[in-house]
Amino acid sequence: MNHNLFESFARRMTERKEHDFIVTPEGRNYTYGEALEVTAQLAGALIELGVKPGDRVAVQVDKSPEAILLYLACLQMGGVYLPLNTGYTAGEIGYFLGNAEPTLFVCQPDALEVAREVARETACPNVETLGTDSTGSLMVRARESAACNGVADRARNDLAAILYTSGTTGRSKGAMLTHHNLESNSRTLAEVWRFTEQDRLIHALPIFHTHGLFVACNVILMAGASMLFLPRFDVDTVIEAFREGTTLMGVPTFYTRLLQDDRLSPELTSNMRLFTSGSAPLTAETHQEFYRRTGHAILERYGMTETNMNTSNPYDGERIAGTVGLPLPGVEIRITDPDTHTPLPRGEIGMLEVRGPNVFRGYWRMPEKTREELLDDGFFVTGDLALQDEKEYIHIVGRDKDLVISGGFNVYPKEVEQVIDEMDGVLESAVIGVPHPDFGEGVTAVVVPETGASLDEAGVLDALKGRLAKYKQPKRVFFVESLPRNTMGKVQKNQLRETYRVIYQDA
Repeated sequence: MNHNLFESFARRMTERKEHDFIVTPEGRNYTYGEALEVTAQLAGALIELGVKPGDRVAVQVDKSPEAILLYLACLQMGGVYLPLNTGYTAGEIGYFLGNAEPTLFVCQPDALEVAREVARETACPNVETLGTDSTGSLMVRARESAACNGVADRARNDLAAILYTSGTTGRSKGAMLTHHNLESNSRTLAEVWRFTEQDRLIHALPIFHTHGLFVACNVILMAGASMLFLPRFDVDTVIEAFREGTTLMGVPTFYTRLLQDDRLSPELTSNMRLFTSGSAPLTAETHQEFYRRTGHAILERYGMTETNMNTSNPYDGERIAGTVGLPLPGVEIRITDPDTHTPLPRGEIGMLEVRGPNVFRGYWRMPEKTREELLDDGFFVTGDLALQDEKEYIHIVGRDKDLVISGGFNVYPKEVEQVIDEMDGVLESAVIGVPHPDFGEGVTAVVVPETGASLDEAGVLDALKGRLAKYKQPKRVFFVESLPRNTMGKVQKNQLRETYRVIYQDA
């Protein structure tokens, strides 16, 4: 039996071939039938470029319908899709290409020259481009290639995608996601969130991230529904989309910005049936105010790059502000002692561990890291501290590591600190996340200058431009004579977070 995820998608797409799949504000639309045709052409182009089943295809392009079809084409011909954040710099991309060794790198048309140089340095054999309006060398090649009419035979545990997620050491880890991981999770979500052919998702998320790609797009494909595909989140555009959309998948920033608009009302959202939130913690205040303004209770859920979705507040039932709900069907949750992995009594805070068909196969070429976080009994150590209340709802109360989640994106302090510490005049630095009303957490740097050095905030921020993706760059920089440390010499970041916790209060 062929377990290629595309087999399931193709059946649904064929059944719905006359109906909308992707609709854009500019009218660049695809029915399911048209999407199948272009996907087959792109799959043919990948084969012509030498991509074989199991080969990686790295993609750093702007959001477009064709980018989704390229993802589907990779699945169809058996490639492994590797989406990369469009904010990554050339130096960051070089690491991913060197580590993943893709057969093909697809970049933005205006980045071709730099991409070719990075590909040359990392021995990536092919570089093609993909634009936002069906342009680019890959689309030209697809139109000239023989369409791929079959579906590559894949086993349940064969890789469908690799998504990189950094570690606190700053070294990025490639989470290996299988066809079964993605299929099982998207089927579950489509069912528990009640998606049908009549749904139209307002898609305003990026598509290099689990949320926008695997949660949003895969669920829509499973349901045979449609997407209003927006290039980015814009309040005016989203408000207009409420008139024809039925559901919105968002991050907390979406909801805080919508709440700032006086037009938000029950009448405006009367056609909508579901608002979901994830990728960062949603405050109870935002949840309650959104309900007061619209009559809709936001459904918060919890997932990770390594696991897709693990828990969800119920579709029918109480959606409790400040919780991420209950374990999804087929997903096991346990709260354990972080040192022994022994389950703790209900109500106690411990390490959140998960097991299920959604849990990844391990980290690409990192067997030791895989053994650390993917236990022998199949449970994955999430790194998040949580508790389960008397109603069995999960509360995420903190992170074992010092991960910062800003605007829905993971920022790993060590990576930012390493760049700051390399600057002239910097003795050392510590990067923390503190509450931010718009981004959930604001990336904040605390810097110790060398004796006699002349440093200022603007200079540090300017020096980081081009060195790090924009979402990783600190929003504020503070200077201190020394960093607080414990008796073992470890920087006490909890003290720093307390010191600077209100700096964005009026942001």
